[in-house]
Amino acid sequence: MALNLLGLGQYGAALLLVQLAIACSPAAPEQGNAATPVNVTQATPANAAQLAPARLIVAFGDSLYAGYGLEAGEGLAPVLERDLKTSGVEAQVINAGVSGDTSQEGRDRLGFVLDGLARKPDLVIVGLGGNDMLRGLPPKATHDNLDAILAELKRRGIPAMLTGMLAAPNLGPDYAAAFNRIYPDLAKAYGVPLYPFFLDGVVGQRALMLPDNIHPNAQGIGIIAGRLAPRVAEQIATE
Repeated sequence: MALNLLGLGQYGAALLLVQLAIACSPAAPEQGNAATPVNVTQATPANAAQLAPARLIVAFGDSLYAGYGLEAGEGLAPVLERDLKTSGVEAQVINAGVSGDTSQEGRDRLGFVLDGLARKPDLVIVGLGGNDMLRGLPPKATHDNLDAILAELKRRGIPAMLTGMLAAPNLGPDYAAAFNRIYPDLAKAYGVPLYPFFLDGVVGQRALMLPDNIHPNAQGIGIIAGRLAPRVAEQIATE
């Protein structure tokens, strides 16, 4: 996968500013908004068994999944759902993204999200770890939390897919080397598909990012969802 190195450098500069803000604050703020987790049971109609499409997909991540700074219908879940439908795949994509979530917080709420669904999902797309990097948390902790998430999905017989994150250059080569191998290593260990860098092709492009240069705008999400949709469609077709 070819990366825009200029874009990645701008991404690193933006993260550095956020990290400095965190260091100067009495309490570390969350990346993105303080969204309340989606109550998937309340969002499910009473006649869900009759109305439910063929496939149920859960987008389980942080603010990049939650639709931070976007209008309703512009986040990853609804745009991916529309892209899948356009390609002939009937699916409901549930937004289980929570802004500010670290991998540990995602690990802690996974069971709650899965148990609240009307049925077992056909696929869970996992996108966590960006906030771990933002806060400089140890890569081993991120690895272990994502490992636990994938292990729980495997235990429940739920197929998974990973979207990866890359460490910003300003964090140094040692941190980057440890962090960047988390996603390919886990994808290989669990035999799950990997989209290596969620922001690839979008980060560093001002027309595709919100002013913070960290979160995609609606156009950026459209590009990301367009790239993810064929991979998601291929994955659920094999299940």
